Amino acid sequence: MTSIALAIRSVLEATEPREKVLRARAVARDWRAGRLTHVFDVDMPDRPGRPEHTELLPPNKMPHRRRAGSLAGKVAMLHAFAHIEFSAIDLAFDIAGRFGANLPRDFIDDWLSVGAEEAMHFMLIERRLNALGSHYGAHPAHDGLWQTAWDTRHDVLARLALVPMVLEARGLDVSPTTIERLAKMGDARSATILHRIYTDEIRHVGFGSKWFLIVCESYGFAPTDHWKALVRTHFSGPLKPPFNDSARSQAGLTREYYTDLA
Repeated sequence: MTSIALAIRSVLEATEPREKVLRARAVARDWRAGRLTHVFDVDMPDRPGRPEHTELLPPNKMPHRRRAGSLAGKVAMLHAFAHIEFSAIDLAFDIAGRFGANLPRDFIDDWLSVGAEEAMHFMLIERRLNALGSHYGAHPAHDGLWQTAWDTRHDVLARLALVPMVLEARGLDVSPTTIERLAKMGDARSATILHRIYTDEIRHVGFGSKWFLIVCESYGFAPTDHWKALVRTHFSGPLKPPFNDSARSQAGLTREYYTDLA
C-alpha cells in the first residue's frame, strides 16, 4: 500500500491541470476507503507543479484587468478564479502532507476533502472558460497564494491563520458582489458556479478556524490574540473591509479576530 505522504506528494508534483485534478480526487477517495497507509515517509516539495503554459507573475506585475462588463473582462475574471482554485488544490494537500504527521487523523480527513472539492471547483470554472472560448493558462496569474504557504511552512498555526483565515476568508467577502454582478449581466451559469464555490468555501474557512482553535488549545495559546500576532507577523498591511460578517461567522471566524486589524 502507498503511504498518504507519497500520495499527497504525487498530487503536488502533477503539472497539468487535468492530471492534478484526477490525482487529487483519487487520493481523497483512496484515503477515505483505507487504501493508503497513515505513514509520513517523504517530504513535501518546495514548490508544486505548474503547467508550462501558465505565466506566473509577482502580484504587483499583474496587468490591469478589463471591466467585467465585457466578454474579455468576464473571461479574465473567471480565469483569476480558476487560478485561485487550482492553487487551492495544492494548498489543501500541502497542509495535510506537511503537518498531518503531528496532528489527528481527522486533520488529514478534512484537508483532503477540501482538496478534492477545490479540484471540482477548478474543473467547473475551466469548463465555463472553455464554453466562453478560453482556457486556463490563457492569461497571466500570480503566485501569491503559494508564496504565503511557503512563508508559513514551518508553523501550522501560521499556515492556518494566513491561508484559510485571511486569504480564503477574503473570498467570502468579495464573492457575493461578483455573483450578483454576473447575474445582472445575464450570465446565470457563471453565477451559479461561483455561488456553489462560495458556499463550499464557508466550510473550508471553517476547517481553518476549527483546527486553529484545536491547535491553539493544545499549546495553551489564546486563539484570537495568537491569530492577531501571526497575521501582524506574516501579512503585510491591514485587512480590507467590508467584511462578510455573516459568512465569516458561519465559518467560526468571529469579529473579535479581525476587526482590530482592518
